[in-house]
Amino acid sequence: MSNILDERDFAHVGSKTASIRADDVAASAAFRKAYEAMPNVVSAEEMPWEKCPDGLIKHLVHNTMKTREQCVEAYMQFLKPGERSGKHRHMWEEVLFVVEGSGYDLHWDLKFDCIDAFEWEWSAEPRKFEWERGDFIYVPPFTVHQHFNSHATSEARLIVISNRMVKEMGFDWFDQIEHAPGY
Repeated sequence: MSNILDERDFAHVGSKTASIRADDVAASAAFRKAYEAMPNVVSAEEMPWEKCPDGLIKHLVHNTMKTREQCVEAYMQFLKPGERSGKHRHMWEEVLFVVEGSGYDLHWDLKFDCIDAFEWEWSAEPRKFEWERGDFIYVPPFTVHQHFNSHATSEARLIVISNRMVKEMGFDWFDQIEHAPGY
């Protein structure tokens, strides 16, 4: 007789019970009911201001605002003449639209290799990207970046948009490397 154990020998072992699947079904039903009451429109008065390590921003949509939007975060970044944002990196990509002003971004790109092992480092020198009103800026995932208003008398205003799904997938890695002036 063989002493080799088969998977079937373990399939019915244990007495612990749970209601995980039933709880998920109930939570989904509750979410769908709450979703119907969530707003499709957020007025300018309802968009909160925040003085944060990245500078002055006004949130357009964020998960804490309880809107119907479930995947995107967006805010306006305001840079006074000659001002810069904080320097940071995060696991999600970001797109920015320049609504007002002119300036530049510095990006320290992530260099990585995953042939034998996952190894990474950031470029020692940043790449500079000039921008002005009407331009679109792309920031790749985990790129260290910072925004600068190079105009001496005019404010710069950027609309920053990112996909928060990466956070929900367990990659909520955000490193604030340097604060904006005045924070």
